[in-house]
Amino acid sequence: MNIHTPDFDRKPSREEAAAALATLRQWAGKASDDEIATLDSAVGYLVPGQAYPALSRTYPQFRVDDAYRASLPDLQNGPSSLIVGAKQRIQHVGISNFRLPIRYETRDGGEIVLETSVTGTVSLEAEKKGINMSRIMRSFYGHAQKAFSFGVVEAALDDYIADLGSFDARIQMRVSFPMQITSLRSGLVGWQYYDLALELVEVAGVRKKIVHLDYVYSSTCPCSLELSEHARMTRGQLATPHSQRSVARISVVLKPGAVMWFEDLVDLARAAVVTETQVMVKREDEQAFAELNAANPIFVEDAARSFCEQLKADRRIGDFRVIASHQESLHSHDAVSLLTEGETFAAESLDPRLFQSLIHAG
Repeated sequence: MNIHTPDFDRKPSREEAAAALATLRQWAGKASDDEIATLDSAVGYLVPGQAYPALSRTYPQFRVDDAYRASLPDLQNGPSSLIVGAKQRIQHVGISNFRLPIRYETRDGGEIVLETSVTGTVSLEAEKKGINMSRIMRSFYGHAQKAFSFGVVEAALDDYIADLGSFDARIQMRVSFPMQITSLRSGLVGWQYYDLALELVEVAGVRKKIVHLDYVYSSTCPCSLELSEHARMTRGQLATPHSQRSVARISVVLKPGAVMWFEDLVDLARAAVVTETQVMVKREDEQAFAELNAANPIFVEDAARSFCEQLKADRRIGDFRVIASHQESLHSHDAVSLLTEGETFAAESLDPRLFQSLIHAG
C-alpha cells in the first residue's frame, strides 16, 4: 500500500482556497452557534453572520522582540507589485517641517541652539514602492548633539544615501537667526531675526551647499520721490513719496571649501541695500530712517541688481538667485523681480505662488 504525505509547505492554489472557503461556509450553514464560536478567530469572520471576534481593550505590557518585529508588515518597502499608479521615478519624497534643536556656530566664535525646521527628501526609483521616512528623523537625532549646522546635514545625508539606497538626496534646515542691530542715531540695540536656511543637495554624486536668506528692507519709489519734490518746488505743496516694506530672498551656492557665516550673508545684503528695517527706534532714529530712504530710493529692478553686484564680487559664491518683492503702498499689487546666475537656479517656469511666499509677517 502506498502512503502519500501531503506537502503542507506548498502554497495552495486560488481554486483550492475557494473550495476550502465553500466547504467552511457549507459546514457553518448546518453547525450550531456554539460550534461556530469554537472556530479560530482568524477564520471565524469568513463565516456569514459570524460576529467580529472579541478583541482585548486593555493596553498590554508588551515587549517587542526581534522575531515579533520581523513579523510586522512593511508596505513601504514591499515589492514593486504594490506600487500604485505609474512606475515612474520620483525626484523628491520625504518629510517637511520636522523640528528639533540644532547647534549653530556664530562668527564671533560662540554657539547658539535654535529650533530648526527640517525638510529631507530622497529620490525614489521607479521599481521601488517607497521609503522608510522615520529613518530621516533618526538620522538627525543621531547627529544633532555631535555636530554643528552643515556638519549635521552632511552626516545625515550620508546616512540617507546609505540607509535608503537612494541615488539623490536633499536636506534643508530652516531657522530664525537672531542678530543684534544698533539704531541709526540713538544707540538703542535690538534683536533682528533673519529667516535663513541651509541646504545640502546631492545629485548624481555631486554635492552643493546652498544658503538662503530673507532680507527685509524699506524701498522708497524714486519716481514718487521726484514727483513729491516737484510738488514742493513748483506749487509749495506738501507731499510724501511712497515707500513700503520689501523682501529679498537671496540664495547662494558656496564654492567647494568656502566658509560663509550667516552674519556674512546678512552683511552682504546690507551693503547692497542699506535701508534695512529697524528694531528699536526713538524720534531721532525715525527721522534718520526717513533721510536714509530719501538718499537711497530704489526700484525693484535696482534692488535685484544691487544684490547681484555684491554677490558677484564675493569669491566664496558660485551660482545665485535673487527674488525681490516690493509690497506696494501705492498699488494694490506688488512689484517683483527675479535674477539668477548659473545653472543651479535657472528655470523656465515659476511656482504660481513664488512671490506670495515673500510676504513678511513680522
